[in-house]
Amino acid sequence: MTTTVDDSEIAKFEAMAAEWWDPNGKFKPLHMLNPCRLDYIVQQIAAEFDRDLTGEKPFRGLRILDIGCGGGLLAEPMSRLGADVVGADAAARNIPVAQVHAEQSGLEIDYRHTTAEAMAEDGEQFDVVLNMEVVEHVADPAAYLTACQQLLKSGGLMICSTLNRNPKSYVMAIIGAEHIMRWLPKGTHEWSKFITPDELFDLIAKAGLKPVDRTGFVFNPISWSWSLSDRDLSVNYVTASIKP
Repeated sequence: MTTTVDDSEIAKFEAMAAEWWDPNGKFKPLHMLNPCRLDYIVQQIAAEFDRDLTGEKPFRGLRILDIGCGGGLLAEPMSRLGADVVGADAAARNIPVAQVHAEQSGLEIDYRHTTAEAMAEDGEQFDVVLNMEVVEHVADPAAYLTACQQLLKSGGLMICSTLNRNPKSYVMAIIGAEHIMRWLPKGTHEWSKFITPDELFDLIAKAGLKPVDRTGFVFNPISWSWSLSDRDLSVNYVTASIKP
């Protein structure tokens, strides 16, 4: 079985595993971004599967994979919305952290130490694949996205976010977040692995999916908050694609 896991990238997140649920710890940027991510994810899933978000457990009956789940920051809200959730991560130390927090929260989530490739080889199938801030950390993005495509049922939805590659993203994500604000340990991201929106759309299409949307996550340093933008994809952005 081939794998796109980059061992050096996994080691970075293994070292930070215990801090996943500390809103002021090493994952502070994700805690700040999470409401914006969830807004996009929930709206895309509801639109694709015609779900009424005002109803109880609107995602009941949907099987959702959160690949690169970390401590469960996305898996837990999906479970609360009624989905059958599998959280998978190649970093082994993330899994017990996620399991304990889910148990404390009264949630049943199937957390696994595994990879997209291994699950695809086992024939796993999902209605939705959440692929958030992972593709810039793998060794072979094309092969990884192909595995994600294989994990989707026909008509399934993949939501994939990453970082754009340009001078602004270097200043904001590397110099700003890692060196000045120290929100993340130095070396968490490699700018050369960032992917432009056009490159990601091309990779997604070549993997056998149909890209249908791309939207920016924009940070406002004055209000200290994130918002969605259909115009500004200059640093963080997210895409939606469908399996025909």
